[in-house]
Amino acid sequence: MSTLTLSIVVVFVFGYLCIALESLTKINKAAVALLMFVVCWTLFMVDPAAYLDSAVGGDVASAAGSVIERHLGSTSTTLFFLMGAMTIVEVVDQNGGFNFVRGAIASKSKRALLWRIAFITFFLSAILDNMTTAIVMVMILRKLVSDHKDRIIYASLVIIAANAGGAFSPIGDVTTIMLWNKSLITAGGVIKELFLPSVASMVVPALLLSYSLKGELAPIDGAAAATVSGDFSEGQRKAVFFVGVGGLIFVPIFKSITHLPPFVGILLVLGALWTVTEIFYRSVHSDGDESMQKRVVNLLSRIDLSTILFFLGILMAVACLETIGVLAAAGDWLNTTFDGNHYLVTGIIGVMSSIIDNVPLVAGCMGMYPMAEVGDMAQDGIFWQLLAYCAGVGGSMLIIGSAAGVVVMGLEKITFVWYMKRVTLIAFAGYLAGIVVYWLERTFLF
Repeated sequence: MSTLTLSIVVVFVFGYLCIALESLTKINKAAVALLMFVVCWTLFMVDPAAYLDSAVGGDVASAAGSVIERHLGSTSTTLFFLMGAMTIVEVVDQNGGFNFVRGAIASKSKRALLWRIAFITFFLSAILDNMTTAIVMVMILRKLVSDHKDRIIYASLVIIAANAGGAFSPIGDVTTIMLWNKSLITAGGVIKELFLPSVASMVVPALLLSYSLKGELAPIDGAAAATVSGDFSEGQRKAVFFVGVGGLIFVPIFKSITHLPPFVGILLVLGALWTVTEIFYRSVHSDGDESMQKRVVNLLSRIDLSTILFFLGILMAVACLETIGVLAAAGDWLNTTFDGNHYLVTGIIGVMSSIIDNVPLVAGCMGMYPMAEVGDMAQDGIFWQLLAYCAGVGGSMLIIGSAAGVVVMGLEKITFVWYMKRVTLIAFAGYLAGIVVYWLERTFLF
């Protein structure tokens, strides 16, 4: 490893530690992530020719700029998807769309609510995606649980259940979509063989977390429990819900029909929901400021920009590691060290995905391991299905290990250290349980 490459890795590791110790340093994680992004790429530009083989006409600086812009474009699709999804959920929530859903799952028992939240999150994540589902469920939790200490326990389970639900669905997680698009897994194969392991990875943590919740929920205060009844009718609120949430379900269908990136579908849904709510507000006769504050143009200002900037910084810093070949080198080392043991290789990749974004990890694996005609590396082979499971579920072990975790971290202000102390081992237990279930399936059923 060259001195320059080592310097970039050191900057990333130091920045990561600062993010992990945010509660001690009192420095916002978004600020650290942005510094990581800029410093890593600045060091890269010291000698970009060392990492680029395709500089056209010797113009290395121009080629390096193109690489950065390509990664920025890829990252921006995630950011626009996140901003669109957050806005849609906020509009639905502020205009009463979740009122009847909240009523359907509400329970006075803390443990009963935990199991309802777990299973709804699990199946909804398979239909939507883990990030969008996490936003929806946190908004509902805010209407049901007043005690923040209890709510962050539920929110932690939302992260675990959302990632578990996304792992067995070809459209539930970015990594499964990548593997599906490359024909490394099939929709039927991944659903049939990863469903039970994914259930295990959710049920075991839910069971363990349930011991920390006893008794009944405290009454929700008036402000948090307030329902929107002064502006829209019950029918209009349900229409807002079905346009918003139904539109989110339509996003993967829109992608499969048009082959456009998912963020385009999200913007389509946002535009449709914006139009519907504006039409509804034309019939609302209210001279107060409250109604105006619930319109999309005002709700846009409530988007958590620090979370967006954190995503930008961390994804671009990881992209730098990918460009300099660190991720590929790590994959080669795993392949050499654990040759032939797909359970160990994918299991370690899953643990790594809780530290480093799972998208470049999976992309690196797809490049390193060619698909075979038969055997464990064939379509729907053990390696590819375990990779889908481990990369998806493994991100639950740290709160910044998945898109769902980062979103919940921003929404509920959960600290990295609290999650690591209270949830990491629980999530790891579920992760291992799923791998064991998959091994049993492969050994005795398939």
